[in-house]
Amino acid sequence: MNGLTLPSPHALPSAEVRHYVENALSDNTRKAYQNDMAHFLAWGGTVPASPEMIAAYLSDHAGVLAIATLQRRLVSITKAHTMQGYADPVKSDLVKLTMRGIRRVHGRPQDQASPILKDDLTVMLSHIPDTVKGKRDKALLLLGFCGALRRSELVAVRVQDMEFTTQGIILMLPRSKTDQNGQGKKIGIPKGRGRICPVLAVTDWLLHMGSSTGAVFRSITKGGVISDAPLSDRAVAGIIKHYVHKAGLNPERYSGHSLRAGLATSAAQHGISSWKIRQQTGHKSDSMLARYIREGDLFTDNAAALF
Repeated sequence: MNGLTLPSPHALPSAEVRHYVENALSDNTRKAYQNDMAHFLAWGGTVPASPEMIAAYLSDHAGVLAIATLQRRLVSITKAHTMQGYADPVKSDLVKLTMRGIRRVHGRPQDQASPILKDDLTVMLSHIPDTVKGKRDKALLLLGFCGALRRSELVAVRVQDMEFTTQGIILMLPRSKTDQNGQGKKIGIPKGRGRICPVLAVTDWLLHMGSSTGAVFRSITKGGVISDAPLSDRAVAGIIKHYVHKAGLNPERYSGHSLRAGLATSAAQHGISSWKIRQQTGHKSDSMLARYIREGDLFTDNAAALF
């Protein structure tokens, strides 16, 4: 048996159990595992594999594939073994030492998108035209920033997922990267205290869109006609880069994650506690959150600020 396969039907007590086992992984996770295993098998790997085989695989691709990619491949190899009842060869000292050596020799800082800070966003918003497309883009940028949303979450937001209250918007995310069990998560989007208000921007866009259900952020034709089709996550990245360029920043340094990173960094700069930031971003720990608080926080309460 090779690749990532579910346990044999004969090993499961019932069809119902198999149904839940098949749904234990999201489609994207399953696809990622399968792509990783396809690469390993094409190289000459097998399941079960020996620690020596996996160490050789890592060695052959060290310096060619990113360390994060190699680490993900190991996770997929582990899953392919454990799901078929085999011992996990990735746990061996040989594989661990090989990976540690690769990190020491080839390790380098992971490329990260620059955060769109509060001041950056303010300049970007000043370049948005008062058009139908402009109203959509303003609502998208503000909701993405204040909600610390991923671009995949932005395009998945539906009108019926939002509840408008006297304090702002309660946004219900039905599923996200950190909520694979689909329990959902509520995020508060407060009203602005100045001239920039995410709630007013979203309300203005919804009034122009004129739909009470379906995707909030939709494609718009050159003639200004609003489509029923939701934006793609690639389109969200394009919108962000467009206004980043308008603001005089280098669009190559920014991505669809820049709004999310920007909220985390800006909130940290303003002294918001880490647990309150995590309440908005959905991070489970401070260590995970720290990866999103970019260099913009280096000078906040800096220990060397003594002069």
